[in-house]
Amino acid sequence: MREKIVNFYAKNQQFIKRTLIILYDLVVVWVAGVLALLLRFDLSFSKIPVYFTENMQSVLLLNMIATVLIFTLNHLYTSLWAYAGVVEMQRIIIAVIEATAAEVVIALIKGQKDEAFFLPRTYHFLYFFILLLLTAGIRFLYRTVRMQITSRAATGNVQTSRVMLVGAGETGHMVIRDVLSSASVMKELCCIIDDDKNKVGSYINGIKVVGDRYSIPENVQKYKINEIIIAIPSASRKELSELIGLCTDTGCKLKITPSVTEIMEGHVSATLLRDVSVEDLLGREPVSVELDLVMGYVKDKTVLVTGGGGSIGSELCRQIAGHKPKQLIIVDIYENNAYDIELELRHNFPELDLVVLIASVRNLDRLDSIFAKYRPNLVYHAAAHKHVPLMENSPNEAIKNNVLGTYNTVKTADKYGVDRFVLISTDKAVNPTNVMGASKRICEMIIQTFGHHSKTEFVAVRFGNVLGSNGSVIPLFKKQIEAGGPVTVTHPDIIRYFMTIPEAVSLVLQAGAYARGGEIFILEMGEPVKILDLAKNIIRLSGFVPDKDIKIEFTGLRPGEKLYEELLMEEEGLRDTDNKLIHIGRAIDMDEEKFKAELEEIIKLAFSEPSGERIREEIRKIVPTYKG
Repeated sequence: MREKIVNFYAKNQQFIKRTLIILYDLVVVWVAGVLALLLRFDLSFSKIPVYFTENMQSVLLLNMIATVLIFTLNHLYTSLWAYAGVVEMQRIIIAVIEATAAEVVIALIKGQKDEAFFLPRTYHFLYFFILLLLTAGIRFLYRTVRMQITSRAATGNVQTSRVMLVGAGETGHMVIRDVLSSASVMKELCCIIDDDKNKVGSYINGIKVVGDRYSIPENVQKYKINEIIIAIPSASRKELSELIGLCTDTGCKLKITPSVTEIMEGHVSATLLRDVSVEDLLGREPVSVELDLVMGYVKDKTVLVTGGGGSIGSELCRQIAGHKPKQLIIVDIYENNAYDIELELRHNFPELDLVVLIASVRNLDRLDSIFAKYRPNLVYHAAAHKHVPLMENSPNEAIKNNVLGTYNTVKTADKYGVDRFVLISTDKAVNPTNVMGASKRICEMIIQTFGHHSKTEFVAVRFGNVLGSNGSVIPLFKKQIEAGGPVTVTHPDIIRYFMTIPEAVSLVLQAGAYARGGEIFILEMGEPVKILDLAKNIIRLSGFVPDKDIKIEFTGLRPGEKLYEELLMEEEGLRDTDNKLIHIGRAIDMDEEKFKAELEEIIKLAFSEPSGERIREEIRKIVPTYKG
């Protein structure tokens, strides 16, 4: 019998709950009428005239029917009261106002038909407030009790995180509401931080605003905080970076709300917390791209990407695929990389006309056959060797892949009348101290030389280190931390410019839209980042203390590595584009005939001279700023 009752309740749970609340509301209508009269006559039943009681009871049934109908129309029987908030309270107030108005109308109609019918005017006001109190009270009492029961059942022996909230604005208020209303979130909000002095000392939902950002360390100790939530979506990247620095020093776990841009674009809700990322530490705003401009020159075009399976190349393919090209051709020598991006694109863009080819840019005949068959309109040349120390040990391979590969691809693009050709370059090409950087500078010179005479618009895009790319410092640090350390930094003073892979690709795409031939596009990358500080922050974000839990060791500068990178040579001047974060470096004058002869010579040396010393000598002739 008991099992049948349990099963019946489980199947009809919502119906039973709604029936009970309707019965409660019917009783409330009667109680509100009685209490209104009782309050009107000083809480004394003996003072209430009998005809008032009879008049109230004579319209009671109509009031009950009208109230239940009005409450139904205002969704008071279909709302989930376990999660009730401001919206539900607004509905209750509106419903009670309408129910009271209906009660007054019923009384007026009754009075017109029966001259003996009368109720005091104050009765109606008292009836409204009592009805509102009893209607809202039971619903929000149910919400509170259910939260407490669920919270106790869910927490059990689970340790609750003691949380400090940074930001007492609208987003902070939403975070507080969500944390307090969610039984599944094991967080106890202990204090709030805000830089507005007028808010310090005040309370939000019973939680005190205890000070500004500079009081974070002392309040972490005072309130025994082990988690900090940053809820300032309007903060600039620079402000956010400084704030994260203050928070990471406490050793607390960090969470952050999305930025205003992410919220406005509809990608996430304002209260969806995420871990602090390395990108948040860059201290500059993300690069913005005019997507309509990009769409205009990619849509319905045949686009070829060399090195399409690499970090930059694969992201290029993703973004291009989203801009509806006529056909996308991926060329890569590494079959595993090419296979991975092919699977991804075919899954995400089933309508895309995708061609994936295994080929080396060193092979001119292979490139010629590809261009002859597919006739690309746009070419993005991302195929290159990029590891500085490895190229120092094998300079001939840097020349073969970077210089010869670029030369072959450029000549083929020129031959088949490609509309635009974009070379992926690097800040290491400026005053290079290593073979890799010097090889990329030669690639830029190839681009500029062909850009002067070809119908194809040849351009290069120069940017700094890319976060998260294959072989970059961030994945290395994370692997070292996972292994328990040590984290290796080459020099305590080494600094680098950083950008994300999507930012780098956005720049490349926009450069293609701006291309007129021969330009080198340079990104305004903000302040450079000290690698030692970056290592410490990544250790802290991983939940460890630098030089205590995870040691940091200095290994010395690697061959060809310099303390800082430059984005512009002295001879190059800058001019702006429509995007204030993208500039154009002026082409340096050079003897093109002499350059072509030297180019042919260094390519021959790459195949005939295995040691590489003569290659370095030839590099110095071609790139006078090379200091290797």
